[in-house]
This record gives sequence, structure tokens and C-alpha cells, in this order.
Amino acid sequence: MNFSTDFRNRLDTALIALDLDLDTETRNRLLVYLEQLQRWNRTYNLTAVRDPSQMLVQHIFDSLSVIAPLRKELYKKTVNKARIMDIGSGAGLPGVVLAIVHPHWHVECVDAVEKKTAFIRHVAGVLGLSNLVSTHQRVETIAPRQADIVISRAFASLVDFSSLAGIHVANHGYLVAMKGQSPVNEIAELQQHGQWTVEKEEPLSVPELDAQRCLLWLRRQG
Repeated sequence: MNFSTDFRNRLDTALIALDLDLDTETRNRLLVYLEQLQRWNRTYNLTAVRDPSQMLVQHIFDSLSVIAPLRKELYKKTVNKARIMDIGSGAGLPGVVLAIVHPHWHVECVDAVEKKTAFIRHVAGVLGLSNLVSTHQRVETIAPRQADIVISRAFASLVDFSSLAGIHVANHGYLVAMKGQSPVNEIAELQQHGQWTVEKEEPLSVPELDAQRCLLWLRRQG
């Protein structure tokens, strides 16, 4: 499918709202990724969102909304060539978007569903993303990665996320959970669990999306 000028204009407007300055090639790659997702989804059912306009908002804009917070934290720690793991990545959200926007970040997308990791490998090839790796495996069976950031988007509860993925976080790193409304009960349960704590919670504003979003930063206790 050929994306209309409207899609490009909406992406441009969203990037302004998110304070992201991306060159034309990067913007084009984001739209090619969206195009590939729409094509594959017709056959392989990678996401329940089927309307391309909604994919743009709920997938691309939503993933772009975490770029600035991640960048700020990594730059604060003077991490330039960051190692990022995206757990339960599905169709590569947010991992593929992170890899497109920051080609110097090494991004590994992990999912237990083979058709989804096959799609991510396909996208990496189409877009020439040498920094993007797709792993078809359960996260708990992977050798520790020492990632600067392990991120998830609606993957699991905070306790399950930390239990399954915490082993992959470097000593200086974070587990980062993309959530909707602030998960008060999950945070309380995590505190009782004792190994990880929510160091900060950031509200996220997703262009064209009238819904609450937040980003939770989890740090090891002790």
C-alpha cells in the first residue's frame, strides 16, 4: 500500500509534539515498517489492530513516545552504544521503532511466537537494520544479556516481568515497563516481592491517543 500525504503529515506533527527531530530517511523507514506490518498482518495476524490509521497511532506513535525518556536516561549515564532488550516484542513494538530511530543502539526483540520473530527478521532485512536482532525464545531460557535497558509493552505484571527478565539487566541498568494507567496494585505487589522497586514513574503523552500512558523504571533493590 502507498501511504498518503496525510500519514506523512501526521507523523511529522507527532514528531514535533514528541520533540523528536528525525531525518527524512528515518521517517520513511518508520512508514515502510508500518506498511510491512499491515501487509503481514493480513496473513499472519500479528496484531489485533488492523486499521493502518490506528496502527500509526497505537503502535508507531506509542512506541515513539518512549524515545525521549530512554535517550535522556542513557545519555545521563553516558551510554552511547546502548544494549536494549524488548521482551514480548510481538511485531517489534517498541523494539523495531527504537532500532530505526537509533541505529547505534543494539536492539534485541524477544518473543515466543515464531511468526512474530520471523516478521522482525524480515523488517530488519528490508530496512537494512544491522543493529536489530530477533530472538525466537522464551525470555527465561535465554542466557543473561547485561542489557542497559530491558523494556516491555504490556508484556506481564511487574512482578512477572522482573522475575522473568531481571536477569538480563546490567548492574547499572533498568527494567522499563510501558503501561496504561498507573498500575497501583502491581506496584504494591512488586514492593512486597522485595527484589525490584519502581524508582520513577513518568507520564507519557501519545499523539492522537486519548488514553493514559506511563513509563515505569524498575531498579534492583540493595
